[in-house]
Amino acid sequence: MSVELVARSAPPYNHFTQIGDPVLRQRAVEVAADRVDSQEINDIVEQMVNVLRHYDCVGVAAPQLGVPLRMLVMEFREDKRERFLPEIYEQRKMSTLPLAVFINPEMEIISEIRHTHLEGCMSVRGFSAEVARYDRVRISGIGKLGTPSDMLLEGWNARIAQHEMDHLNGIIYVDRMDVSSFNCVTWQKINAAGGREVISFDK
Repeated sequence: MSVELVARSAPPYNHFTQIGDPVLRQRAVEVAADRVDSQEINDIVEQMVNVLRHYDCVGVAAPQLGVPLRMLVMEFREDKRERFLPEIYEQRKMSTLPLAVFINPEMEIISEIRHTHLEGCMSVRGFSAEVARYDRVRISGIGKLGTPSDMLLEGWNARIAQHEMDHLNGIIYVDRMDVSSFNCVTWQKINAAGGREVISFDK
């Protein structure tokens, strides 16, 4: 479900800010009550959803588009099942997550059980690492586009929520990773191409 985007050189961007951008290390600020239903916020929500689908990813936090506000979107579509071996899909406790949009979200840890899996980030392009995340969380806030104000998430969807909530608090997955597992996801292609391989930031 790709959406075509026009490049923007000022926030809110149509690309992902990258590690090193100060906006990713700030604690995002709450959206004031009188702005929640404003055209400005609705436009940012629409842009976040468009970026999510253009890059075919599973979550976007507003700071990743250069906007230091407490806003996030998540979606794990059913067609993503085809991209994983059945045993991997089951092991990672993946499941469909309809589009969810939250303004000023809060998160509660429901289970102390944690699972460790490889995790990547569109703001740290080309790399991944193993990260331990809680198995079950509750996320609540102001829902947009039909999102309920409270959702209980489990497995991979709980991981997505924790990852995006971290972004709202100036935390990137590299702060939580097993350092020894940090890797460039295209290292084999780089070697096979004699070093002539590019990490794309456009798609």
